[in-house]
Amino acid sequence: MTANLLDFDLEGLAAFCEGLGEKRFRATQLFRWIHQRGASDFDQMSDLAKSLREKLKKQALVQGLTVISQHESADGTIKWLFDVGDGNAVESVFIPEDDRGTLCVSSQAGCAVGCRFCSTGHQGFSRNLTTGEIVSQLWFAEHFLRKRLGADGRVISNVVMMGMGEPLQNYAALVPALRVMLDDHGYGLSRRRVTVSTSGVVPMMDRLAQDCPVALAVSLHAPNDALRDNLVPLNRKYPLSELLDACDRYLAHAPRDFVTFEYCMLDGVNDQAEHALQLIDLVRSHASGKGVWCKFNLIPFNPFPASGLLRSPQPAVLAFAKILSDAGIVTTIRKTRGDDIDAACGQLAGDVKDRTRVGERIAQQRTILLQPLKNLTTDLAGGSQ
Repeated sequence: MTANLLDFDLEGLAAFCEGLGEKRFRATQLFRWIHQRGASDFDQMSDLAKSLREKLKKQALVQGLTVISQHESADGTIKWLFDVGDGNAVESVFIPEDDRGTLCVSSQAGCAVGCRFCSTGHQGFSRNLTTGEIVSQLWFAEHFLRKRLGADGRVISNVVMMGMGEPLQNYAALVPALRVMLDDHGYGLSRRRVTVSTSGVVPMMDRLAQDCPVALAVSLHAPNDALRDNLVPLNRKYPLSELLDACDRYLAHAPRDFVTFEYCMLDGVNDQAEHALQLIDLVRSHASGKGVWCKFNLIPFNPFPASGLLRSPQPAVLAFAKILSDAGIVTTIRKTRGDDIDAACGQLAGDVKDRTRVGERIAQQRTILLQPLKNLTTDLAGGSQ
């Protein structure tokens, strides 16, 4: 069986090379060619012995995802739609800023969590992505951008696992992908610049703290269990007290001394002064001896019909932020990016939300690589700060 080398972290690639009868150091050379140079042709890998290259041609390949569409915003945001087979598609979004370039990456085709305000959840869950499919999004974007910009060095400085899916429900594929991102022979990203966002899969948060602690963002969205049960169904299994305890435990291993709480602002639902005061009480109950241990990122909601929800007016968002800030809690309001290409937060499904017709649309569009798709949106991440 032919192995896709994008599926391996460095340790996995070393084991693969040993299986070919090669020394482990060959894996480092191969890893660098793939991830640092973006090579997929073994004949390009000039410092590998010809005998190894011949083995690789017979037993391995470097195969990224097929790009269905690329859409670019006037503000520099770029959105890619990738074909992952069987009528499924996932998105990645690159968000350039003056001091960094952030890539938002998907971990699943669809999502099983079913948060009320997220249209990805409304399209249902299809399957987990493989490690190679997660890594491929970064592999493609990094080397595409280098060629476009004529850059010798790294263009993507931050990766946020905030695209389609719940990353911690695809843990087995997620962790090797994170290790590829962090490896100095791969993309060399620091743990502070790789963020995993979760809706609160408590046991996997504890495992991540031990296996590969990176920056953590938690989709909170409510200050009490009754409201969060309605907005984030996973809360019924892991209520707020268990979730915040898990955040406490994670901080002992985290590369940053705070957890980011993401909070989608929903008109008349979770955006009142009373909700802000409840949030203050909630985080203070877990702040003993830690000082500032969390920050809030308030996210403008992007309405879609199935949600039955509306975006909070800007004055309400500003008033909410002021209450939190006045209480000494670091609070930011996520700025929207890529509005002209429908690349805003929380609406990843768009045209592909009707999953019975995804395959038909993919087949129609595969031949036009850069044809824009309407209403495909993504959670543009501010967690990379």
